[in-house]
Amino acid sequence: MYATNVRELKKNPSAALRHARTEPVLILKGNEPDAVLLHLESNIGNTVQTLRPALAAVLYRDKALSLGAAAKMSGLALVEFIEHLASLDIEIVRADETFDQEVKDVSAWLKS
Repeated sequence: MYATNVRELKKNPSAALRHARTEPVLILKGNEPDAVLLHLESNIGNTVQTLRPALAAVLYRDKALSLGAAAKMSGLALVEFIEHLASLDIEIVRADETFDQEVKDVSAWLKS
C-alpha cells in the first residue's frame, strides 16, 4: 500500500491518483492514518476487495475488532493480514493492564 501525507497530497495529487490505480493510497495526517484513496474500478467487486483490508486495519488499530475478526473481515489469511498491518506500522502486540506483571513473570522464569 502506498502512503503519503496531506502536505505531499496537496503538492502533487496526480501522484496519489496514479498510485491509486494499482493499490490503495493511505493518506497520513501527521503520522496517523487518516483516509484511504481508492481508484473506482469498473467492477465494484474489485473495489470492495481492495477496501476490505484497509477498513479492517483501521478497525483493528482503533480496537473495534480483535485481530482474528479483523483478519476475517479483510478477506486475507491471518498471516497475510498481520503482514498488511506491519506494512502500515500498526502494532500487533499491545500492552494492556497485565503487561507489567507478565514481563516480571517472564523475567523471573528466564532467570531460573
